[in-house]
Amino acid sequence: MGKVKVVEDFLPSPEELALKDETVKVTIALSKTSIDFFKNEARKHNTQYQKMIRRLLDEYASHQSNC
Repeated sequence: MGKVKVVEDFLPSPEELALKDETVKVTIALSKTSIDFFKNEARKHNTQYQKMIRRLLDEYASHQSNC
């Protein structure tokens, strides 16, 4: 194997890797049809349906603010 060389840790910490968006908790009533759709899609893509809804709203807001 040869000589072992210790390399300085250059990788970001787990905290730096876990990018967290600033979020605000809200209560909202959505149609059963919409929730069922997002839950089914989330299962297919191995993610959380709340994240999908949040990303959809973020994209919509971003698009509208750029118009």
